[in-house]
Amino acid sequence: MKEILSIAFALFAGLMMTRLVRPLRLPDVTAYLFAGLLIGPFFLGRLGIPGIGFSSYAELGALDVVSDIALGFIAFSIGNEFRLGALRQTGRQALVIGVVQALAAALLVDAALIALHLLAPQVLSLPAAITLGAIATATAPAATLMVVRQYKAKGPLTDLLLPIVALDDAVGLVVFAISFGVARALLSGALDLFSVLLNPLIEIAASLLLGAAAGYVLTRLETLFHSNTNRLVMTIAFVFLTVALSMLQLPAGPVTVGFSSLLVCMMMGTVFCNLCPLSDELMALADRWTAPLLALFFVISGAQLELELFADWTVVLAGVVYILFRSAGKYIGARESARAVHCDRKVVDYLGVTLLPQAGVALGMCVSAQALGTTDGALVRNIVLFSVLVYELFGPLATKWALTRAGDIRPIPPEVANRRMQKLAQAGSKK
Repeated sequence: MKEILSIAFALFAGLMMTRLVRPLRLPDVTAYLFAGLLIGPFFLGRLGIPGIGFSSYAELGALDVVSDIALGFIAFSIGNEFRLGALRQTGRQALVIGVVQALAAALLVDAALIALHLLAPQVLSLPAAITLGAIATATAPAATLMVVRQYKAKGPLTDLLLPIVALDDAVGLVVFAISFGVARALLSGALDLFSVLLNPLIEIAASLLLGAAAGYVLTRLETLFHSNTNRLVMTIAFVFLTVALSMLQLPAGPVTVGFSSLLVCMMMGTVFCNLCPLSDELMALADRWTAPLLALFFVISGAQLELELFADWTVVLAGVVYILFRSAGKYIGARESARAVHCDRKVVDYLGVTLLPQAGVALGMCVSAQALGTTDGALVRNIVLFSVLVYELFGPLATKWALTRAGDIRPIPPEVANRRMQKLAQAGSKK
């Protein structure tokens, strides 16, 4: 009962916050995050009233399944952006920009944090610096997709943005695995080329194969049903199933085959949208069904942000350096690579700004970073949590601003904005 009340209260708090911040014209995702902070352990949760807010991180941890499922649906939706027809036009551009901006962020963060290590080794170790550089590659698809949906963004920038955000996961996995392997080698004094190079490639290949198989089976099963309601149920069931399968760890000789839930679900969405003739309609229905799920996901994410991190000056110092140089890497890498592949001028100017949000994938990498040891692993996690706090609160605002400046978000005509009020007025007059 307590958990159900907390979920209901979280949804209610998120919706009310969108109304309270409406005069500020903030994206809904930012309002949800603020609502999460308000009802989390640092504020309302401290009251300890059952069902009213979240009193502890352990209580929030019990809702991790919500985050896993939400990210699965987000990745599935992003897979819809990889239609062969669209890729023929933007595929090369998305690939080049996706790789270059991710590597630029990693290299700049590596250079800055290694310099910080040399100047103040007591603040940050070399393995931690290298690991943080790899984590810098990741971009949060959830916040970006939410802003795009809310404002119905459409245009050259949006067409490139979603595939690039999706590619970030694959590029980030490879870069992180290699960098993390080097970091562990520095700690142990032995470089294991097998685990550094082979493990990430196996994980990516396995994830893509599992996702492709799931997408093919889903497409075939959809033909058994004639109503969109039943097809929607099948689609939702498959996303749940795929997220569950992605959590498996399969031993295979000297390696353990793991999967990236984001890559698996993204590939399933890609295969499904290219093989199923009804995919457009079903994707639209699924997007409507997942709206409350995504709202809950962001409220929970806001509640999980740890404000006590601001009290640790080492975390703040390293976090500020990380944020500044990651932002610079994303922006410069996106701008220069977009210019090199002859993108539209507005894409060149504003794409980098839309790639700033960071959350789930980066936090997932932090779990692996615990292998660096108690001190370094905790420091990496805290620095990333600090950056997530900043990026998640201000990243959606930056994304909205960039999409608006690029012309992908257009002002709502007054007749459309007032349509709801007109309908209510007409209904009242009839009574």
